Amino acid sequence: MEITSVWFTTKGITDSKAKLVLHINYTNLCTIIFFFIVSPAISVLVYRIKYAPTTNPTDSYVFQRGLVKANVDFQEILAENSKVSENTSHRHYNYPVLAYITPWNSKGYEIAKRFNSKFTHLSPVWYDLKSQGTGLILEGNNNADVGWISELRRSGDAWVYPELFWKHFLQNCLRGRSKGIKLLNLLDMGYDGIVLEAWSRWAAYGILHDPEMRNSALQFIKQLGHALHSLSSARNDEQQLQLVFVIGPPHSDKLQKHDFGPEDLQSLSNAVDGFSLMTYDFSSPQNPGPNAPLKWIHSTLRLILRPTGNSAQGPAHKIFLGINFYGNDFVLAGGLGGGAITGRDYLSLLEKHRPLLQWEKNSGEHLFFYSNDDNIKHAVFYPSLLSISMQLEEARSWGCGISIWEIGQGLDYFFDLL
Repeated sequence: MEITSVWFTTKGITDSKAKLVLHINYTNLCTIIFFFIVSPAISVLVYRIKYAPTTNPTDSYVFQRGLVKANVDFQEILAENSKVSENTSHRHYNYPVLAYITPWNSKGYEIAKRFNSKFTHLSPVWYDLKSQGTGLILEGNNNADVGWISELRRSGDAWVYPELFWKHFLQNCLRGRSKGIKLLNLLDMGYDGIVLEAWSRWAAYGILHDPEMRNSALQFIKQLGHALHSLSSARNDEQQLQLVFVIGPPHSDKLQKHDFGPEDLQSLSNAVDGFSLMTYDFSSPQNPGPNAPLKWIHSTLRLILRPTGNSAQGPAHKIFLGINFYGNDFVLAGGLGGGAITGRDYLSLLEKHRPLLQWEKNSGEHLFFYSNDDNIKHAVFYPSLLSISMQLEEARSWGCGISIWEIGQGLDYFFDLL
């Protein structure tokens, strides 16, 4: 295959997440959480799980129907993708499953309610952290959907952790020149914790290249985690609020200064309850190829979880292995280009072009080629039942959980695998 040679040359990470309002001033860090989560309704969150034997995944509806296979055609996908088991609550894996939901893809809200019991954590992507003068604002309060959260509470036990995206360089905060962060007039929706995405921005601003600033950033995360843990749930005073931290995969086999490595994992493990690892976006329009090659996922986990010094292997049970439910449509001729596609886009391409799907064993993904109306050749990589099943098994082999970006972009029958 002509493009095979470029598939494993680029490990670039592209962040397509659009994010999101609340006022923050620098005062006491411990009060950040109290004001941010005024009356949390939290269920038990235990990451140090002694995993019980799992149900055989091959008992799932899609396996029983013989749909999880390498030799799949477009007609079958078009005919079967919306058919799911009547039992939408049964789980085939006991490890944690974190699912992201975005306000620009409304299908995710419905999926979260429909398959609520399949997920242990739900993270709506509603908020941006931005600087304002000497303080912060948290934008996105207008995206928060109180009614949707209430429906989730009534229909299942998944914990709700909104994602906060650290958008601006906040040097004073990281250097500890403030006494912490105080959030004013914040969300009274009973969140169970937060997901913080900051590492990629810190890398972009050069924070992680400066040893002093890098250490300050790690200390900030520790303080935030401990502050959350000092607060109890309104529902159960024996339960703590939780912190999930988003991390990107290393860009090469040799860790760079800005990469999140095993030492960072060990350093933060007592303060952070989970690490959402973005093992996707392996390829780009400049280097077309698979979204998340299985061998790359395996090597990434091995690198991050390797023992450090006298320390044992990293805490795999705190890793949420990233699985993409979106795909990519790359231009191969007439100039490079293309980008992400959702399940709806994918089905439209299948219906229009009636392509021959190919299983690429090296990457563990399906793909197909087509030429558009201008006779420009494209390559499409989109998750399949088999590729997702293999990723789920990879997570189980390491004792990890999974995180899905994002559930509104997938096909309905993907959720029968969970």
